Amino acid sequence: MPAAPSAAKPRMSRSAAAQARSLAEIRRVAELLKQVSDPTRLQVLMLLNECERNVTELCNDLGTQSQPAVSHHLALLRHGRLIEPRREGKHNYYALTDAGRKLASVVNSVVG
Repeated sequence: MPAAPSAAKPRMSRSAAAQARSLAEIRRVAELLKQVSDPTRLQVLMLLNECERNVTELCNDLGTQSQPAVSHHLALLRHGRLIEPRREGKHNYYALTDAGRKLASVVNSVVG
């Protein structure tokens, strides 16, 4: 009696798997770049690359941005996992995540 055909899933070739992984990485990088496509968010990223800051400090450093506007930019950067908050008393201090530090390093290499 002949063996029944295998019902196994077709395997992806190594190049197809690498290409799929590469496409996923490219999409992730595109999302990160979208996060800093706004000049204010890019400034916030670079300021946080120097040291962690709270919203009031960021407003002072940015000069023309209101507290609600800065908070909105921080929320978008937090959603993109580029920054993370740390609570101290009644203030949240923001710092870069590993992804945020890597992106800031890339920006520094392009600008510098």
